Amino acid sequence: MLTALGCAAAACALAAPAGAVTVTELGDFKDAPFPSADCPDPADATTNNCQVVAQLTGFQVQVGKHSVPFKIRKPGYVVAFALRLGDFKAGKGPSELSFFKTPYGDTPEVRLAVIRQVGKSSKKEYKLLKQTQPFKMEPYFQSTQSYALHTPFRVHKDDIIAITVPSWVPAFAHSLPSDNAWRTSHSGSECTASTPPSAAQEKIGSTKVYGCFYRGARVLYSVTFVPDAVVTNTATAR
Repeated sequence: MLTALGCAAAACALAAPAGAVTVTELGDFKDAPFPSADCPDPADATTNNCQVVAQLTGFQVQVGKHSVPFKIRKPGYVVAFALRLGDFKAGKGPSELSFFKTPYGDTPEVRLAVIRQVGKSSKKEYKLLKQTQPFKMEPYFQSTQSYALHTPFRVHKDDIIAITVPSWVPAFAHSLPSDNAWRTSHSGSECTASTPPSAAQEKIGSTKVYGCFYRGARVLYSVTFVPDAVVTNTATAR
């Protein structure tokens, strides 16, 4: 199991291996910043338009012009992740909090997961390679919080950094432009069910079909990635 500490984004880079100096925040873009989380509804805190991520593993497929933003393009280390979380104090917040805890559990929590597509690309089947422990999120509602991994994840080209939500977490925004899209570990009729069964992928080495694809929505997480250092001096060491 890995442990984590809350930290500022810049401080997270200190967990990187010696020699790695370039830090990239996957999923966080200047031309497509995080929108407000759904809870409460950013347009009107008195409405009941609050959606969360619940009992699944998923990853963002598109954010504006950025395609598969959590796909690793070169080997390196994942040293931290961040979530933008909604709040349940304003408007119908307290009743919404109770509404989500009843079916999904009293402890909103999330894992960071490393998955990789296997088999034919058309099958959308992914293998779980590694994951963190569950992190409890309720103390950080109404904030964007970073978490540094005590032991950085070694990742390789074509790995995908997903999040697993065993219970539920209010790190979600919908009613966005269609160039926002994400994929989840549900499939078939579960994609349109109002209360689909739990599909969180939590067994290391297991494979699962990620058959549900949704446009107009964004999971509000980012990942701090440090690629392997590039050798710039090829002179023979003495």
